Amino acid sequence: MITAQALATCLMLAAHNYGVPPAVMIGIMHVEGGRVGQQIGPNGNGTYDLGPMQVNTHWIPMLARAWRVDPRTAHALVRDDGCINVRVAAWILRDKIDEAGSLYGGIAHYHSATPRHGYPYAAKVIKAMERKGLIRHDQGYAQVPKRYYYAQR
Repeated sequence: MITAQALATCLMLAAHNYGVPPAVMIGIMHVEGGRVGQQIGPNGNGTYDLGPMQVNTHWIPMLARAWRVDPRTAHALVRDDGCINVRVAAWILRDKIDEAGSLYGGIAHYHSATPRHGYPYAAKVIKAMERKGLIRHDQGYAQVPKRYYYAQR
């Protein structure tokens, strides 16, 4: 079993490696509410969500090919290894940010590319970040009202 401190270290390293804000990763983790070894589903499309970041099994075939392992092994690694789970999540988030062209869009697309599903999810992540004190709203900049700033603690 991985400790919370070890998982936090893995999350910070993964965020750094993929150039995504750790605060966003923490927000996603809190919204997803998963834990190491957990598998939730099936979803409407027959997939499952795995581990702390609830990585969708849609990614398993691609990961298995990239890692040169069978899909069962990739599935177990993503579900049961917290460090691998947060690393895969950071990789997915980086891909979705690049695809969407914005951080907010990337957060939405992490959950779903369908706007009616993705954008409410992104709003939940932002709210989770606010509750955790990871966002501050600076009112001092008139040209950028209510802009979100992400704390890099």
